[in-house]
Amino acid sequence: MYTAVIPVKENSSRLPRKNFLPFGNENLLERKIRQVKHSRIADRIIVSSDSDYALKIAKKMGVDALKRPINLADESRPFSDFMDYIATLIPQGHLIWSCVTSPFFDEKLMKMAKKRYEEALISGYDSLIAVYKFKHFMLNKQGPMNYGFGLEHKNSQDLPAFDLFTNGIIMSPIDFVRSNHYHYGPYAYRFEVDQLASIDIDTKLDYLSALSWLDYKQCLESEGGGIRDVP
Repeated sequence: MYTAVIPVKENSSRLPRKNFLPFGNENLLERKIRQVKHSRIADRIIVSSDSDYALKIAKKMGVDALKRPINLADESRPFSDFMDYIATLIPQGHLIWSCVTSPFFDEKLMKMAKKRYEEALISGYDSLIAVYKFKHFMLNKQGPMNYGFGLEHKNSQDLPAFDLFTNGIIMSPIDFVRSNHYHYGPYAYRFEVDQLASIDIDTKLDYLSALSWLDYKQCLESEGGGIRDVP
């Protein structure tokens, strides 16, 4: 059994009420519920929130609306406390973690991710996460991390890539979540997505960028051009 959890907080410190921001003809929460429902990857869909507005939307769209304890909506609490709580809601099977802030991780990608996840478990992986191959000049306190100076300089397209974690999707056996107090592990299969699908809305600039992509995509689709799918 697969249970999808869509976590929704009433507010956010960096972008107030980001989960309810308008996005096309719906808001971000409505979009994510619709995507998960249409993908048919989950036997049960839960919206976990401290927001009565979010729970009202969930009920209207025909998914489970569970009021989150107010103490677990506090950003100062360890994330592991919330994971322990989520594990109590799912007695068996698998957790699908699907964030509202990834509006371009769509139904097609969800289906592909589930298929890869099931194959990955057989191959010895403990979970699945979505990543984007990030090629930029990176430095830490010691200096360059993926390039060199002078003759060792590389063009950006030739840099070794870092795997940028995205909030597109996370999948784990619920027993793993229960025992490790986290929703993925050190041997997670890395499901690669393109830059569009990797967008995670956390700031106002993220939101405006996502809106620009949405307008661009809709413009192309109206002209019959479409956008190339993630391989």
